[in-house]
Amino acid sequence: MKLARVRNPRTGSIIKGEILGEDLFKTEGRTFKLSNLDLLAPVDPSKIICVGLNYRDHIEETGSSVPDRPSLFFKPPTAIANPGDPIEITEAHRYDPEGEIAAVIGEDCRNVDRGNAFNYIWGFTGLNDVTNRDAQSWEQNWIRAKGFDTAAPLGPVLITPDEIDLPISFKLKVNGSIRQSSDTSNLIFDFPDLVEEMSSFMTLRKGDVISTGTPRGVAPITSGDTVRLEIEGIGTLENHVKS
Repeated sequence: MKLARVRNPRTGSIIKGEILGEDLFKTEGRTFKLSNLDLLAPVDPSKIICVGLNYRDHIEETGSSVPDRPSLFFKPPTAIANPGDPIEITEAHRYDPEGEIAAVIGEDCRNVDRGNAFNYIWGFTGLNDVTNRDAQSWEQNWIRAKGFDTAAPLGPVLITPDEIDLPISFKLKVNGSIRQSSDTSNLIFDFPDLVEEMSSFMTLRKGDVISTGTPRGVAPITSGDTVRLEIEGIGTLENHVKS
């Protein structure tokens, strides 16, 4: 299924449902034109857990070492930007987009064995891990670097596992030029590894987002740029940059 959250611009109400075809949104037996609705991030998570240094080529370009265990950090839910929303930056700092595949948890869980991990994955979507590189260079816990408003464009939709084949391929483009291109077969720590590790010390809630890391190709964006995360089988997450 291709699941989505939308806002009715006439009433302001937020609706959950399924996208059918190119321009149909179905919910509770009713069907709407998707073009008449505002597409939102597909889930409203209690937390966004991100993974740093999970592609070897990105580790090489940063001059880092391969971690023994996943290197984790949080983004707050307030960092989420919907599909089409602007990424807001200040020109005084360097900001890099990072295209990533995210897994979404389908039910509350704790201490999940990797062999059962896919039983707890609701589906997959895209996340752009926008990063303030200047803050990241001096800040130990990356709160300012990773947690600012609009630092987590999310979407466009949630695809359930029965509708998509692994590995998932993706490209990140800025103004039409490819910056990043990879697929999830290149992950150092795969989906089961991450669910097992994260659930070993904290409860994962339904709707929580696990963003799996970014490959080689990080470079800055500036005001006026258009960033597109194109994901095979899921769709395109597009956001414009403004200061």
